[in-house]
Amino acid sequence: MLLRFSRICTSLLLLLFSANILANPIEASDNSKEFDVNEMIMHHIKDSHEFHIMDINGHAVSFPLPIILWTENGLVTFLSSEFDHDDSGKVIVKKKKQAFVKYHEKIYYAEQTGYLGKYVIYDDNGFVLNKKPLDLSITKMVFSMFISMVLLVLIFVATARTYSQSRNGEPTGLGKFTEPLVLFIKDEVALPMIGEKNYQKYMPFLLTLFFFIWINNVMGLIPFFPFSANLSGNIAFTFVLAVITFIITTLVANKDYWKHIFWMPGLPVPMKLFLAPIEFLGIFIKPISLMIRLFANISAGHIIILSLISLIFIFKSILLAPVSLFFSVFISLIEVLVVAIQAYIFTILSAMYIGSAIEEHEH
Repeated sequence: MLLRFSRICTSLLLLLFSANILANPIEASDNSKEFDVNEMIMHHIKDSHEFHIMDINGHAVSFPLPIILWTENGLVTFLSSEFDHDDSGKVIVKKKKQAFVKYHEKIYYAEQTGYLGKYVIYDDNGFVLNKKPLDLSITKMVFSMFISMVLLVLIFVATARTYSQSRNGEPTGLGKFTEPLVLFIKDEVALPMIGEKNYQKYMPFLLTLFFFIWINNVMGLIPFFPFSANLSGNIAFTFVLAVITFIITTLVANKDYWKHIFWMPGLPVPMKLFLAPIEFLGIFIKPISLMIRLFANISAGHIIILSLISLIFIFKSILLAPVSLFFSVFISLIEVLVVAIQAYIFTILSAMYIGSAIEEHEH
């Protein structure tokens, strides 16, 4: 049974990767220009104002998203499709007597440069000089995050209903899947890290944190899920999660926590003066490590898989395809574990930081 399941998973992953290659014929088979690995990888992992699905006969097929700009003349809204899938700064959109141009997924006020079809100006170092409006657009990562939030609510509402509809108090359906995970967070994360006295207060936060990160990680793994994005591989996303943990830890910290940071009991005064600045920096290093760990691990997995697929086009040999796909599938199977492990690590470290802040000591 396990062998059969493994073969089915491998076949599905191979199909997904093959479809992902065929869906981008311009990138994969355009011999008129050199294949740029960096450009292809960054195109897949960075944020954008639309969901690029595939190319058909050189024409991009995409799902447009709303662009919301606060400009000098007030609020401006339109769909990203008005830029005609252009990201090179050659297409402008005129709204409220203003012109806008999209360049490398950033929106600027258009400037006439004197060159035909160019609306972006640079300084001598290559930095864009165009002014930017305040961009409040719904990008693909924001849209993906909204979907994960809806999924999170639906999962827990459906789980709660299985308990309310159960006659003997045991969950049914979806509840049978979520209950072991909830108990795992309770028994293996909240109780040992926070303590029996206070763990219930922080269970909603820890459960939300774990499932929210895990759902977004899983959505980012599926190559052809229409609205998936590398959300956990965006450092702004991991930064906000780390800041939330930092704020909670700081607000609930008791006097023992601060005493052990600034004036550790039981140590000579010179050693206290030496360690106090280090411990103070540790307050900020902890959330920074949370932020970087999740961002780096999720991004690294995507980059490795895309790099392995790129080997086919770098060496321009179809003979390399089986080897490249084999290792891509192998890394993908590892990624299935990594996305859950990283959600668990972020959650358990957050619980550990909160637990250390509220722990009471006897001196």
